[in-house]
Amino acid sequence: MNSNINRRRVLVTAAAGSAALGAPWLARAQGALKPEYRLSVVGNRPIPISDTAFRWADLIRERSGGRINVKVYPGSQLVGGDQTRELLAMRQGTIDFTVSSTINLSPQVRPMSLFNLPFLMPDSRAFDALITGPVAAELEKAMAAQGVMPLAWGENGFREISNSKRPIRTPADLKGMKIRFAAGNIFADIFNALGANPLQMSFADLQPALTTGAVDGQENPINLYLMFKMDTLAQKHLTVWNYVADAALYHVAKPVWDSFAKADQDMIADTAKEVARQGIAASRKGLGAGGDNSAFDELKKRGVEVQMLSAAEKAEFAKATRAVYDKWVPTVGADLVKMAESAIARRG
Repeated sequence: MNSNINRRRVLVTAAAGSAALGAPWLARAQGALKPEYRLSVVGNRPIPISDTAFRWADLIRERSGGRINVKVYPGSQLVGGDQTRELLAMRQGTIDFTVSSTINLSPQVRPMSLFNLPFLMPDSRAFDALITGPVAAELEKAMAAQGVMPLAWGENGFREISNSKRPIRTPADLKGMKIRFAAGNIFADIFNALGANPLQMSFADLQPALTTGAVDGQENPINLYLMFKMDTLAQKHLTVWNYVADAALYHVAKPVWDSFAKADQDMIADTAKEVARQGIAASRKGLGAGGDNSAFDELKKRGVEVQMLSAAEKAEFAKATRAVYDKWVPTVGADLVKMAESAIARRG
């Protein structure tokens, strides 16, 4: 799934090179290794995106014979829990490696809001069409312009909505609900269009907010919902609507990347792709692929009331948020959106 990224690395490296010139610190001489490289990731194990960060660090350490020591700082702790500041911290030299959600990159890298366009991606095949081929290449160029080296695409999963109040099957059901979102003004626009009261907060603040009732609901992938036992935080209603899918990006600060020898660069890129594939599989586990419905079975076991929306019901939500979609096309880039829509239409 990430094989195309190898052929794009030369172009991305060239684009990132010019951005790195403005970095506030210079790359070390090639081959001069730091005692520790800092890897930041939102959340912590057992979330798949966080788990892959630890796996990536372990593989780099193992396959470099211990020469490259990567330490994981989960929970975005290097930026005080504010995952939207990770990219800036990379440019400032505080963070060396990052496994990022595209949601948290989108406030600084506008094309990443592609993944946030409501109801653009109806299924996993549509998501896969975006993280491969020309769409991914354009997104990688946008990241390179920020002074980082993108290495692999992963997945956090389709974001479903849960709440403590009532089942959600129509846009009207969301009216007045306080819904937490992670980052990006597009999410405020989406939930305002649906009549909800959107509230932005970090993942670190989400669980206390659910506990106290400061928010009524939230949207996250199902496996994250299960791992953090959100059913114990009054989130007894869950609606599967697949309104956006959350991509993950494995990347390295460009000056750090340039400090590595070619053999080490290849190893770091290969291990990123390896763990990204594992993360994609983990994010989809139990959600119906290959007849595995174990995640839904677990939800039923916990007493969660699950609403599986039909295509017609999803279409009502898409209709209600179409003005938001159209509003954000210029921000994402009209040509990129057309490219994405075409790739999805041609998916196998």
